[in-house]
Amino acid sequence: MAPHRDLSRIFKAYDVRGIVPDDLDEDVARRIGSAFAEWAAAPRIAVGHDCRLSSPSLASAIHEGIAARGVDVVDLGLASTDLLYFSSGALDVPGVMLTASHNPPQWNGLKFCLAGAKPVGQDTGLGEIRAMAEQDEYPQAPSQGTVERRRMLEAYVEHVLSFIDPSSIEPLTVVADTANGMGGLVVPPVMARLPVTFVHLYPELDGTFPNHPADPIQPENQQDLKRTALEQGADIGLAFDGDADRVFLVDERAEGVSGSEVTALVAQAMLKRYPGAPIVYNLICSWAVPEVILENGGTPVRTRVGHSFIKQVMAETGAVFGGEHSGHYYFRDNYRADSGLIAAVVVLEQLSKAGGPLSKLLEPFRRYKSSGEINTPVLDQQGTIERIAAAFAEGREDRTDGLTVEFDDWWFNVRPSNTEPLLRLNVEAKTEERLKEGTQAVLDIIRAEGEGP
Repeated sequence: MAPHRDLSRIFKAYDVRGIVPDDLDEDVARRIGSAFAEWAAAPRIAVGHDCRLSSPSLASAIHEGIAARGVDVVDLGLASTDLLYFSSGALDVPGVMLTASHNPPQWNGLKFCLAGAKPVGQDTGLGEIRAMAEQDEYPQAPSQGTVERRRMLEAYVEHVLSFIDPSSIEPLTVVADTANGMGGLVVPPVMARLPVTFVHLYPELDGTFPNHPADPIQPENQQDLKRTALEQGADIGLAFDGDADRVFLVDERAEGVSGSEVTALVAQAMLKRYPGAPIVYNLICSWAVPEVILENGGTPVRTRVGHSFIKQVMAETGAVFGGEHSGHYYFRDNYRADSGLIAAVVVLEQLSKAGGPLSKLLEPFRRYKSSGEINTPVLDQQGTIERIAAAFAEGREDRTDGLTVEFDDWWFNVRPSNTEPLLRLNVEAKTEERLKEGTQAVLDIIRAEGEGP
């Protein structure tokens, strides 16, 4: 009988993440593979992995665990997360992606989906999978599953290009920094099909991430992209995270483009194709996002932060697109899964049609001043949120995700991290002065945590 293992450290709200081999080793990977196969109860499961040094051996262990349950493995080999989601949708099979995304090299992890790229999170099976993996006790499977190697990259490239008219793309100069991550696999074959001058930084798949962390949400990890974009006179710069499901943009002046601006631009484009459609956005997106959706005849649908909520609301409302401020962009015709690459080509098409610089194209969406996300370590997260709510009781309060308080000229959201003792603060205002005042007022309460109310 297999010994019980406590896997509570590595099972998070949406995925599994841990340090190799301390938290995540071949035995744990095999256990999770078996548990997922048993829980999903499907005849085949697709498995992809990123380029981390630990990924090949952990992927083999996952294959072994799945096959031991009599379930066949569709081995995608090296893959980006959006390639895995596409494969799950196109082949109509559950999927496992072995990746730790933007985490440091010594980390690895797993993301799961059911057939059709349907998300699996804490409330939709992840807790059960964890309990099964910890016990690792199953009746003997009638037969061993097979492992079949399958290449889906070519089909995925065609799928990405189906979201645009490639002949509408102008001869732009595009710089992409894939940070030695999985964008190096999927971005070049798409760009090769477009009439662009493509400058690729750190294209080699290297799980040691020797140039900089594959975490473009941190401004310091965009420095090489910004410098190269200016040197090359680029029209646009694209920064992908380690598993390439998120993208961050810089304009022709090498200035960062917010996720809200990308959400507004892509929403506008999708509403031209699907007039009147619902568009989902999360509650830390700019006020500009629902305004743009309404101005373009769409129906804005506000949701909590997090991919499982976005995908669920998209399914319920029939939304054609969903955007998150954090660089995740979801498309109904991509099985409601997120893809930084699809978002990037949609932006390239809009930029080509506009015939001017990206900064001018985005100008109509740059209506408000934003703080960006400010993270503060806080032990008593809920108590601090209640003190903030009391201090701003005159505002319009919303508890959809943490605490959102709106005033006529500014708003803020403060919410606890799912994985760390942090509070995340986002503030937006009509003027720079109001932004500074509001941000400071909320931060004063957050930082006083521990000194009593």
